[in-house]
Amino acid sequence: MGDLIIVRGGGDIATGTIHRLYRSGFNVLVLEAEAPCAIRREAAFCEAVYEGSKEVEGVLCERADSVSHACRMLKEGRLPILADPQGEAIMELKPEVVVDAILAKKNLGTNRKMALLTIGLGPGFTAGQDVDVVIETMRGHDLGRLIYQGSAMADTKVPGSIMGVTDKRVIYAGTDGKIRNIARIGDRVKQGDPLALIETADGRQVQVKASIDGVLRGIIRNWYEVKRGLKIADIDPREDEQKNCFTISDKARCIAGSVLEAAENWKFRFCTGKLR
Repeated sequence: MGDLIIVRGGGDIATGTIHRLYRSGFNVLVLEAEAPCAIRREAAFCEAVYEGSKEVEGVLCERADSVSHACRMLKEGRLPILADPQGEAIMELKPEVVVDAILAKKNLGTNRKMALLTIGLGPGFTAGQDVDVVIETMRGHDLGRLIYQGSAMADTKVPGSIMGVTDKRVIYAGTDGKIRNIARIGDRVKQGDPLALIETADGRQVQVKASIDGVLRGIIRNWYEVKRGLKIADIDPREDEQKNCFTISDKARCIAGSVLEAAENWKFRFCTGKLR
C-alpha cells in the first residue's frame, strides 16, 4: 500500500502526529498496547482500543480486529488502530515509514530494518543506528528539531513548566490497585479535592487528591490496574484553559510538524535523488 506510515503508540503526543499525517493524505495505521494507559485520554486516539472509536479534532480513529481488517479500513480511507504491541503488522505490511511515538524513554524494539524511513520520538533512540531520524521532544528551543546523527536530550523526569508549576501538577499512584475515578477530565479542582480512589488487593481505598488548583487535564482510565509510581493524573493550573483538555497540545503539534517534514523530505529525496 503506497504512502503507508505505521505509528507505534496512540497517546496524546502520538495523536498529534497521527492527526497531522492523516490530514496530509498519508495512509496511517496506529499500533498500540493491549491496554493503553493514556492520561490525556480526551486527546488520545488510543482510547479507541477500549471504545471501538475515538474522535479527536474532527478525525475519527477506529479499532481494527486484525491486520486484514486494518487493510480494508485503509483502502476505504479510514484511520485504523490495532492492538499490536510487538509491531508484528510491520513485517507483514512493509510500510514505507515507521514512527515510534511510544515515548517510553527507551527503545522497545524499533529498528531501521522495519521501513525505508524510521523515526523515533524523544530519548532512547540514536539516529543513524537504531532509527534514521530522531525528533527532539524536550520543551525549549530545540523542541521538534530533526536529529540525523545522535540522540535527543535525556529525560529529566521533570514535567514541563506551566505558569511556573512543574512537579506539583503531575500526580502519581501512591500504591498498587484499581483506580476508581471521582473527577472527570475538564473538571475545575481545588488543592485537596478528591480525584479518585485506588482500591488495593487487601480491600483498602487510598484517596487520590488534587495537588494544586486548576483544571484536570488528564486522568488515567477508570478501573485501570495501576502500579505505585505510575503517572495517573495531570492538572493544568490555568483554570480558564478548560478547552485545552480536549484538543491536541502545542507540543504535540510541533512534534507532528517535524515528523511530517522528515517524511516529506525523505519522500522528495527518494523520488528525485536530490537533497533539499
